[in-house]
Amino acid sequence: MKKKLIAEFIGTFFLIWCGTGAIVINQQAPGNIGNLGIAITFGLVVMSLIYAFGNVSGAHFNPAVTIAFAVSKRFPVAQVVPYIIAQIAGSIIASSVLLLLFPTDATKLGATIPHGSTLQSFIMEFLLTFLLMIVIMKVALGSKETGMFAGIAIGSVVLLEALFAGPICGASMNPARSIGPAVVSAHLQHLWLYIVAPILGAGAAVFLFNYLQPNTTDVQV
Repeated sequence: MKKKLIAEFIGTFFLIWCGTGAIVINQQAPGNIGNLGIAITFGLVVMSLIYAFGNVSGAHFNPAVTIAFAVSKRFPVAQVVPYIIAQIAGSIIASSVLLLLFPTDATKLGATIPHGSTLQSFIMEFLLTFLLMIVIMKVALGSKETGMFAGIAIGSVVLLEALFAGPICGASMNPARSIGPAVVSAHLQHLWLYIVAPILGAGAAVFLFNYLQPNTTDVQV
């Protein structure tokens, strides 16, 4: 269990450090990264971390994913809280390191903030996480995001969704991704949205995925 929690802490740390770090650096050096570069960074770091830690902890790095796996009975309920604590701790430490490196940053350390209405961002975060979790459920082995194609599939979905939705809602899809920057930069006014919507989206994906699975008695056509 200890090794799993360390892997979740380190993985979430680098997810936030690289992903939101790209946002911070894009503000520090305008035009050098851009939204495309930020989306690619998130996608590639997710892919890399799945290959690095998938066989250790399952490479969740996301409280919504951990909760959804527990709801689907693929993950022990007793391990949910320790996993979430490790993920949030990794996120907060990563944002703290970014604040140390870029103390004059004007991007709120990559905090996810709606650029339209709260309802618009809530619906988008719900749907983004819904799609992400559907893909995760398909390629994961039990509660582990591991295997030859898991990293490519999940990383590609993160890249895709960050690319088109990032400028509007931040494309968090992950409470831990939003908690660290929000807490360290003290921009907490919209944090509830980025906690509730991804959890609901991931949970809804589990129910749909299970419903769509063929029964052994189904006739193949």
